[in-house]
Amino acid sequence: MSIVAPEEPPATTAVAGAVRRPPRAPAVRRFAKSAGPYAYIAPFFTLFAAFGLFPLVYTAFVSLYRVELQTPGQMEWRGFGNYAALFTDEFFWLSLRNTFTIGVLSTVPQLVMALGLAHLLNYKLRGRTFFRTAMLLPYATSVAAATLVFAQLFGRDFGLINYVLRLVGFGPVDWQTGTVASQIAVSTIVIWRWTGYNALIYLAGMQSIPTELYEAAEMDGASRWRQFLHVTLPGLRPTIVFTAVVSTIGATQLFGEPLLFEGSVSGGISHQYQTLGLYMYEQGWGFFHLGRAAAIAWVMFLLIVVLVGANALVARRRLRKEAGR
Repeated sequence: MSIVAPEEPPATTAVAGAVRRPPRAPAVRRFAKSAGPYAYIAPFFTLFAAFGLFPLVYTAFVSLYRVELQTPGQMEWRGFGNYAALFTDEFFWLSLRNTFTIGVLSTVPQLVMALGLAHLLNYKLRGRTFFRTAMLLPYATSVAAATLVFAQLFGRDFGLINYVLRLVGFGPVDWQTGTVASQIAVSTIVIWRWTGYNALIYLAGMQSIPTELYEAAEMDGASRWRQFLHVTLPGLRPTIVFTAVVSTIGATQLFGEPLLFEGSVSGGISHQYQTLGLYMYEQGWGFFHLGRAAAIAWVMFLLIVVLVGANALVARRRLRKEAGR
């Protein structure tokens, strides 16, 4: 006689009243996974499009029209007429030359001094933290305050610089009227403000160089100077290129220091230190020619692109030559 086991009731697969949701479509899941990174970087590109790309494109659009500051809604098509008028203006070429000379006078000594200061701070000195903090004080000072102080120092009659020159037997220098003297004075302000900033960048680059290279050079009998030439400088080459590019861009856009040095948008009596930034401001807000000011802005932008591209090309060729050795 066989005993048949009673059948078990079927297991309940779902709680009563609960609704089973259909699985998400694979396409939706793949889209959410691929769109996630773009959602994180979307705020940056949104701000860049609103405050960077749109002003750049709109400035190029305005540069093709005749627009006056008093009547910005009335635009007259000129095509490249603003650029043609720009290239026939002697003050444009004068401001371009002043921008180049002031850029060289401020950038080259600034980077050389910053490299020397960073080399000194890289050694174990007492109060290194204090000196590193003091390096940033000029950078933290406002452009207006620094320029006004230097304008007093470079005063012709009662300036401290001329007072020191008299003590050593030299006559007073008219720092705000002479071409070379005024450009040196403006370049001095730029050097004072940015040398410490670049020195800290060089210091960070020096500290990233492996100490084994210095130890090996010291074991080979290399002096401190040879270690600097053959170890520090090659290791700092990318950092030097970076600071040179940034300093070149800053020199092309120089505006605050020459504006506040004498308080004139013309850059002196004979435009002797008027930069492209001052020239653009004078055309747009002095003579009310917004179209021409927009053309100057685009010329400055293209000039920066050319200079940065030239620096990058020179650096790339040098790296190729070193790799081929």
